Amino acid sequence: MNTISNVLFWISNGLLVPVAVLLILFLIQALILAGGFFGEYFRRRTVEKKVSSLLDGGAAELEKAMASLPQDGKSPLLRAVRQLFAHRGDKAWCERLLANFEVEAEKELGHSRTLAKIGPMLGLMGTLIPMGPALVGLAAGDLASMAYNMQVAFATTVVGLLVAAIGVATLQVRQRWYAREANDLEYLVETLSHETE
Repeated sequence: MNTISNVLFWISNGLLVPVAVLLILFLIQALILAGGFFGEYFRRRTVEKKVSSLLDGGAAELEKAMASLPQDGKSPLLRAVRQLFAHRGDKAWCERLLANFEVEAEKELGHSRTLAKIGPMLGLMGTLIPMGPALVGLAAGDLASMAYNMQVAFATTVVGLLVAAIGVATLQVRQRWYAREANDLEYLVETLSHETE
């Protein structure tokens, strides 16, 4: 039994460096995601106003409102609206576009979900791994070793929770964005299908 516990202890200690490196990489990704999120927020506000005015105008005003939409190639919503207009007579194609839009939205949300789930796992692993050596240091009277290991344990916990917090916050807001956009596109499909009948 002593041999098995020693092997597990060595494996656990060997995982500390990979866990710390992964935490740093996830933190960098989370910060990049947060920066991109704020840029996307300001871009979406402009697009949302234009699309809302397009939808509020009714079927009669759709052609004129389409011409006023910005030529923003980065907005998936605007691309979808233009494609719906181009294929408005083909109901099956429009349904396929809506389904593909939802798939793309899930793909975009996947990054935030990954950060929200993996961040706490890595933080917990980074907390528990140094606790073993810290307890050994405490038993041996080596307070410097214990203090260092406790510092690593607390730091990894904080970084893991920060990564998760960024992931959860961006996930919740983006889910609302995509739900609203999907509703707008469904309304537009219905409006266009009534217009072509």
